[in-house]
Amino acid sequence: MSERFLDSYKRPLRDLRISVTDKCNFRCTYCMPAEIFGPDYAFLPHDKLLSFEEITRLTKIFASMGTEKIRITGGEPLMRKDLPTLIQMISEVEGVRDIAMTTNGSLLAKHAKALKAAGLKRVTVSLDSLDDDRFGQINGRGFRVETILSGIEAAADAGLQVKINMVVQRGMNEQDILPMARYFREKGHILRFIEYMDVGNSNGWRLDLVVPSREIAALIHAEMPLEPAEPNYYGEVASRYRYQGTEQEIGFISSVTQAFCSTCTRARLSAEGKLYTCLFAADGEDLREPLRSGYTDEDLRQLIGGIWSRRSDRYSEERLKHTPELTQRKKVEMSHIGG
Repeated sequence: MSERFLDSYKRPLRDLRISVTDKCNFRCTYCMPAEIFGPDYAFLPHDKLLSFEEITRLTKIFASMGTEKIRITGGEPLMRKDLPTLIQMISEVEGVRDIAMTTNGSLLAKHAKALKAAGLKRVTVSLDSLDDDRFGQINGRGFRVETILSGIEAAADAGLQVKINMVVQRGMNEQDILPMARYFREKGHILRFIEYMDVGNSNGWRLDLVVPSREIAALIHAEMPLEPAEPNYYGEVASRYRYQGTEQEIGFISSVTQAFCSTCTRARLSAEGKLYTCLFAADGEDLREPLRSGYTDEDLRQLIGGIWSRRSDRYSEERLKHTPELTQRKKVEMSHIGG
């Protein structure tokens, strides 16, 4: 029987995002720029990562506290060996009703069937352009669009629900907004546009590089009229729309211009076992050491409950004031906690 845990703003703990690795085979400019995450960058050694058994144990504890949705992230989660085994373990946890994964899609075609069989229900694929040259520039490694599209179709064929996330940066890929909307409308997959965010300190974020969701929506609406759709659940991050006269959905995630901190129900667990209560947090609370030093499940439950009850994060609402000191303060890198 799960108990309801609320933070200082009365937000429940409903979603847990679990990073299974800090490694990625991409070097996207807004997440893991190659000039910082180069050949000599020291990623976590394997013994510092939480084991599948430790992740599953924590998932059971979170589920007992009311967490219902699990999202597997990275880095690139499919770089973690035997990931379907972890999905299977989590799928057997009482109280977990939904398991999703965020991926760059480059390895998805190979693993889609096994992930579905293990209990994964949904996958979100990051794709920022349909133009090979631009996509190669953004991903920093020259990966081609066709590789990602093949992964998307393999996931859909395996029975996974598929969403595509596109981060829009001014001066980088605004010209890809309409081609992406046309393509995925025809394919029947949900496309979501994400405002470029100041996650971490390595991506050179500036406010003038943000393309507001309202601008993106207006551009699409002029060619393919949109109508609002009702939210699916409390705390949904995307504003949902449909193409008029259809059931085909499109979404906008407006963390910069229309902050949704007031309904945020997400906690994040890094690959080495630190608990973060905000995507823009500077530091996390270590759970690995208590896990490995004899804490009982109830001890861990009380520890996590205390962390959540003290939670007062509302960074994106505070960012609306555009305070330079705020946006430039130290923050955990997105690649470390998976967005």
